[in-house]
Amino acid sequence: MQVPAQVEYERATSVAHALDLLVRYGPESRILAGGHSLIPMMKLRLAQPETLIDINGLSELSYIRVADGELQLGALTRHAQLLDSALAGEHCAILHDAERVIADPVVRNWGTIGGSLCQADPSEDLSAAFAALKAIMVIRHPDGSRTVPAREFHTGPYETVVGPAELLTEIRIPLRPGGGSAYEKVGRRVGDWPVGAAGAAVWLAGGTGATIADAGIGLTAVGAEHFAAAEAEEFLRGAAATEESFARAGEIAAEHCRPNSDQRGPAAYKRHLACELTVRALRKASQRARGGDA
Repeated sequence: MQVPAQVEYERATSVAHALDLLVRYGPESRILAGGHSLIPMMKLRLAQPETLIDINGLSELSYIRVADGELQLGALTRHAQLLDSALAGEHCAILHDAERVIADPVVRNWGTIGGSLCQADPSEDLSAAFAALKAIMVIRHPDGSRTVPAREFHTGPYETVVGPAELLTEIRIPLRPGGGSAYEKVGRRVGDWPVGAAGAAVWLAGGTGATIADAGIGLTAVGAEHFAAAEAEEFLRGAAATEESFARAGEIAAEHCRPNSDQRGPAAYKRHLACELTVRALRKASQRARGGDA
């Protein structure tokens, strides 16, 4: 039987209270949001925090809204809430694509988007989606708040820029006209971590949509730096929105990722997926940007 080590428990009643508790208990404390990643790690003794600070009751961190030209997501928003949100789907279809293939309904009903991001698993789906959307993370601390680009949020496997007395509170996605987005994933079975996955956001120039003004590409489970394919994005800026451009962008994305061989597949196969899934995501994102139903 897997049993966590002894741990103290505190229940936060507000964001300010949660920050006070983080200061009081120091770096050996951990935030408990959904808990679907942390608790299994504690049962295996891979994580042994001295104190858990439960923020599940903080409704002030659970919201989906459009304000100041951004789609704003509270960090305690459940995966199921994001999947059910017509507002999120209208502005960022990639989020619905990704949420449909994350875990299972039980996990989605309780797991939080902030918890998933802060777990910083190298195969996490939303990290690639937010990288493609060029999102901004809002991090609260006792003296105020700071913002960090999604592509600078993760510093390594299971590591983020969130400090010992800080809390991720919001994800902001700038909304721009002429855009479309999509997420493509291959897993061994439904709800599993991906063997490889790619997300794309495309903004088309002019009324015809023949040229790509800007693009964002997120990759997960294939060793992409900061979950992004920056070199492929650079190639696409100003390029024609054609199958030839998408194919070359996929090749560039694959060239710059560093997959590892493991139980989910050999590195060569994962590199192939990085290319193919990038092409599929770009194709669907471009169709959506043009107003298609794909």
